[in-house]
Amino acid sequence: MADKKGAGAITEQYYTPPPKLSGWESFRIFMWNGETGEFLGRTAASWGKILVFYCIFYAALSGFFAGLLAVFWQTLDPERPKWELGESLIGTNPGLGFRPMPPEAHLGSTLIWYKSNRPDNMIYWHDTVNKFLDEYIEPKFEENIDSECNFGRIATSGKYCPFKIESLDNCSPGKTDRKYGFPEKKPCVYLKLNKIYNWIPRVFNETDESQISDEHERSQYRKMPDFLKEAIAQTRNPAERNLIWVSCEGESPADVENLGPVHYSPRRGFPAYYFPYKNVKGYQPPVVAVQFERPKPGVLINIECKAWAKNILYERAERKGSVHFELMID
Repeated sequence: MADKKGAGAITEQYYTPPPKLSGWESFRIFMWNGETGEFLGRTAASWGKILVFYCIFYAALSGFFAGLLAVFWQTLDPERPKWELGESLIGTNPGLGFRPMPPEAHLGSTLIWYKSNRPDNMIYWHDTVNKFLDEYIEPKFEENIDSECNFGRIATSGKYCPFKIESLDNCSPGKTDRKYGFPEKKPCVYLKLNKIYNWIPRVFNETDESQISDEHERSQYRKMPDFLKEAIAQTRNPAERNLIWVSCEGESPADVENLGPVHYSPRRGFPAYYFPYKNVKGYQPPVVAVQFERPKPGVLINIECKAWAKNILYERAERKGSVHFELMID
């Protein structure tokens, strides 16, 4: 019996479960355990090691990010894009935009719709046009203005050609009491080209197709509306033919009939001397105001406006070189 209780005997040990604690006691011990000196489950030494580790880790991460950002900024010029024209994602085909746009709540809509017998129904359209034209009424960076621009002279380096808001004729703020023809059912719509850095238009200034040597350009010329070809031919000063021509027409025969006559101001296009865009502070893109003089009321009219130049590609499916909107007056 004694041998069995000697050195070779195995002593059995049993695990004693921890005492059951209430929810509050468990939380209190988690916050501070006086027996082990732990706060939130860790000792002071453990918290110190973690703090030092994360300080070093985030300092290294921030330094790495700052270094990459510094290298990145060294490759950029704040005054001009790194990739231009054909090398850029924008490309060489400027888009055409219109104002006033419908409310943002009507996402994706291109419908200009109002009731001419309700002044409150037209407030949004007036305010939208006012906001758009106010940038031209009060130009910024006046020291960068070159007031000598004309068809024979573009802006000097570092300057821009100002757009004269009063040249919009019946659609200028001073001649419409800032109502822009909406109450008279003769609404004004404003067109502008998207800005592409260093893009120079190659304009149609020939009075006859035979004067165009390139077959692709001749094909484009044939597609131009006859009234634009007549406008080119009737412009006596050859320099004043240097326009990116604009046409606005109904999309279907019914739309053409319902649209009625269209008046363009200040000209039938954008003067070429406003280009190229060079990111000069204060630059104002030129505007063409299109006034629909007798659109048929109560009818939805689909309108397409196109910009015409030798280096503007027109594709209706992708809305290249054109813009579509609808007009409805009740």
